[in-house]
Amino acid sequence: MYTVAALYHFTRFDDPAGLKGPLLDLCKSGGVMGTLLLAKEGVNGTIAGTREGIDAVLAHLRALPGCADLEWKESTATLPPFHRMKVRLKKEIVTMGQPDVDPVARVGNYVDPADWNDLISAPDVAVIDTRNDYEVAIGTFKGAVDPETKSFGEFPEWWEKNKHRFHNKRVAMFCTGGIRCEKSTNYLMGQGVEDVYHLKGGILKYLEEVPQKDSKWDGECFVFDARVSVGHGLQEGPHILCHACRRPIVPEDRVHPAFEQGVSCHQCIDETTDADKARFRERQKQMQLAKERGTHHIGGL
Repeated sequence: MYTVAALYHFTRFDDPAGLKGPLLDLCKSGGVMGTLLLAKEGVNGTIAGTREGIDAVLAHLRALPGCADLEWKESTATLPPFHRMKVRLKKEIVTMGQPDVDPVARVGNYVDPADWNDLISAPDVAVIDTRNDYEVAIGTFKGAVDPETKSFGEFPEWWEKNKHRFHNKRVAMFCTGGIRCEKSTNYLMGQGVEDVYHLKGGILKYLEEVPQKDSKWDGECFVFDARVSVGHGLQEGPHILCHACRRPIVPEDRVHPAFEQGVSCHQCIDETTDADKARFRERQKQMQLAKERGTHHIGGL
């Protein structure tokens, strides 16, 4: 059984590049796999490994400047969720493209999972899902607004076009683990929205703590690792990835006429050219050959 830790923390790193080497070395020495992003605004990522390996990395992160109160969400996986370790330097640890947004300065009101149902049931509250369209497609809170964005960077434009819909409303926002809401709530406050709330710990914490019988969550939660989705109690869901478009599909979708392993699914069959599909087939062929030789590695999960 693998321990999976999803984490983020906004703080000021003067020299993110200087933090990269020691962090990567520690992860590799402890057999920890996954991806961690470092930027001047903080750290974000998901890692998996043994209990001892994860504890060592978390202790290292908490010792970094301003990270003493770093929080994380844990779950388990029966198979390795990642097959290599990456520490990357980025401009933002979650890309919104709004230079004036500063979660360190202020964010919306945190709402514990135990109090979330009452908040989103209030008639004067509008609930907004800040995740991407393919994530929302497999699960969301009942009655939540789906901005239908393909990337988080599209959210400000969507808000500008739709803000009239939320006049005189309190706004409650949620995302997978909470990081996108740190920025989106700060953004809305900067736009003059006074009553902004967000789910503390995100969907993952809600699914971990709120019993299914009391839940207002419908479906599964997309996660950015080999498990693809999790449900209540953070149990692994039924979804797999289409390796052509990286969207989640259920096993039954594999019998759809549009499905071809590594080439297309019913969601992306019309989005790629014949030349793209030929390239994907060759890639799939090479992956299969590598797997048969016992050297296959899955990256970018």
